[in-house]
Amino acid sequence: MRKIDELLSEYGESHQNDTNKLIHWICVPCIFFSIVGLIFSFPSSFLSELLPFMGYFANWATFALLIILFYYLSLSVSLTLGMCLFSVFCLALANFLALTFPGKLAFISIGIFVIAWILQFYGHKIEGKKPSFLKDLQFLMIGPAWLMHFIYKRIGIAY
Repeated sequence: MRKIDELLSEYGESHQNDTNKLIHWICVPCIFFSIVGLIFSFPSSFLSELLPFMGYFANWATFALLIILFYYLSLSVSLTLGMCLFSVFCLALANFLALTFPGKLAFISIGIFVIAWILQFYGHKIEGKKPSFLKDLQFLMIGPAWLMHFIYKRIGIAY
């Protein structure tokens, strides 16, 4: 069995309850975005000067996402493509919010992060199982891939 299959299967063991699954469908993408948004809000003038052709996307969030995408690439090429698209969406949303609400992106991101994690823990209380990341931090990155693999299955793309 491939490593990605093992990780998705193990992650899925603590996500069987329909309510918990629904909460995860909402909160996992929100948490992913909130982390991107928070890192996007870090001062990045050094990167902007170094990579001027990247415009607003010359920031620490882009750099962090590239590292994360290499992790996904080690697990599955096709899942990496989906996660890349979602990452670009998160970067674009962070950029939009940063331009629309100057100086507020960090606060917006922290608010989303806190609310989403409260709901996640509530979902696990309903499930009656601890979140997977308490066993292995790697599962913080598997959550988004777990959702992506369901999308892939639904539209008939092998992961």
